[in-house]
Amino acid sequence: MRRILPLLAVAALAVAAPAAAFTPTDPLASKQWYLEQDHAFDAWAEPPTTLAPVKVAIVDSGVDCSLPDFQGRIAEARSFVGGDPCVDTEGHGTFVAGIIAANLDTQGIVGMAYTSQLLVAKVVRSDGTIPLEAEAAAIRWAANSGARVINLSLGGVRDPLSPARDTYSALEASAVAYAYAKGALLVAAVGNADEAFTQPWPFASYPAALPHVLGVSALTQSGNVPDYSNRDAVFNDISAPGSGIFSTFPLALTAQRPLCTDQGYSDCGTDDYRNPEGTSFAAPQVAAAAAVLFALARSLTNSQVSTILEHTADDVNAATGCPKCQLGRDAYSGWGRLDVAKAVVALAGPLPAPDRFETNDNAGAEAHTIWGKKSTLTATLDYYDDPVDVYRVALGAHQRLAAKVNCSWAGAQVNLILWRPGTRRIVDTRGQKTLRAAQSASPGAVQHVTFTAPTRGWYYVEVKVASPGFGSYTMSLVKTTQSPLP
Repeated sequence: MRRILPLLAVAALAVAAPAAAFTPTDPLASKQWYLEQDHAFDAWAEPPTTLAPVKVAIVDSGVDCSLPDFQGRIAEARSFVGGDPCVDTEGHGTFVAGIIAANLDTQGIVGMAYTSQLLVAKVVRSDGTIPLEAEAAAIRWAANSGARVINLSLGGVRDPLSPARDTYSALEASAVAYAYAKGALLVAAVGNADEAFTQPWPFASYPAALPHVLGVSALTQSGNVPDYSNRDAVFNDISAPGSGIFSTFPLALTAQRPLCTDQGYSDCGTDDYRNPEGTSFAAPQVAAAAAVLFALARSLTNSQVSTILEHTADDVNAATGCPKCQLGRDAYSGWGRLDVAKAVVALAGPLPAPDRFETNDNAGAEAHTIWGKKSTLTATLDYYDDPVDVYRVALGAHQRLAAKVNCSWAGAQVNLILWRPGTRRIVDTRGQKTLRAAQSASPGAVQHVTFTAPTRGWYYVEVKVASPGFGSYTMSLVKTTQSPLP
């Protein structure tokens, strides 16, 4: 089971009006202090008229589709746990949706990607739990429905030191890989420590800790990383404001406070949604930024968008309010604070190289098949987001394979490994060491492997980055027939 990430009620925060390049006309936008810190609209002097309607999936507790802020924003809605997807008895999904897609108009709030088309996938039961089968089915449905971005403000505890407590799900991982291969960028909250066993918790939750998922941690208004935001040196990719967030809320729930003025908004919501905090609310800000990039450049791939967002983030460190955060990428804030304006400027290029072979992260069906006697290809690796690429090659008995990898980035350290037929997994090779056929001598920017196959079968070529770094590489494969020894 999964749960939507819980919220922690906090004292009211002083909220300053956004200092955006264009000022939204929505009257409650002044309560959205995070717009200024995200530089949500700083790339434009006037509201842009060229933003395409990108599909963004909200895999959550449903959305109150009747709210004025969502008129014209709902593309499709489906429940995977029964009931009406446009009825949100939790409020969580409606809150998340408002951050992303609330209309830019003269009422309510404004979403950071206000031209988005929402795919509402309801996966939360009335008790707050999320069946893994429902989550996986929703992710696949969203990908098949054309989602370019899938927001996952939910999670299960990850504990690599205690398998009994770890909630890894092959079903969830398969759905994530499927959606990524279909072109969707998956954005997930790294998790709140009060759902774990100690606070702070040193590991990102699933699905943020799965390959190719953009994991998002939270920041306070002062720029610090709060104790509730999970840490992770590998799977925490980027940070965004997560405390004291203001957004939309179901009318049926705000009606319980009939004297409250802002019906349909979180300051009239239940106690835990008035100035709430959680990584759940940082993630949709990053999802919205991704939607903006796709809206401006429809040909971008999911890996390009995630790379742009990560490497245009503003560093979080002691000078910006986080005493524990080191210069550069760290376990507390990832690459740093989301900066939408810098990400938009980065579209002018040069753009990061795309990788058309993903998700080729393991042996078996996940590997990309290479045909022919000679082949040259270009792909990418990233120590944090995509550390392993695997290719499947058919070799006949006594056929010789020569493989070469040449990396483009400075200081590149990669390994080149060849695996024998019968290899089931490469990420977890316990019990399979005898299946390793050949390996380059030591990590480096240029790697060579040659091998003569003793038997016919499918062999696997693994390219693995060994130290922090990212960039493109070129790999060449040449097969030649060798005469058997007499």
